[in-house]
Amino acid sequence: MQDIMLPITSLTAIFLACLHLALTWRVITIRRKDGVVLGDNDDRVLTKAIRGQANAAEQIPLGLILLGLSELQGGPFMLLCVLALVFTAGRTMHAVYFGVPGTPWPLRFYGMFLTLVGHAGLVCTLGFTVLT
Repeated sequence: MQDIMLPITSLTAIFLACLHLALTWRVITIRRKDGVVLGDNDDRVLTKAIRGQANAAEQIPLGLILLGLSELQGGPFMLLCVLALVFTAGRTMHAVYFGVPGTPWPLRFYGMFLTLVGHAGLVCTLGFTVLT
């Protein structure tokens, strides 16, 4: 049996999992402080925290799947490193907007922009690698 090594995907997954855990912890902390068991109790701070965590849960898996498949298919190492950094920077900026009160909204915009650039770059890299 051959060992499968995915160092770029593994390091990216470790960082993004920690980011997701931080967002999840923020939701839990707000819920416990305010005694909210289900929903958001019409609390804008809690709603924002919930959406930040949910968006991470929606976007991170696809990025890691694309990155892992690209790495398995032998995509260019440096290109995958750059795309992983772009994607991770986007997710981090987005998380900061949702996790740190008072953060200006452009961080959310540019965070999502970099997330989508990372996704698109990984889709193209995977497609090119598979088809050549």
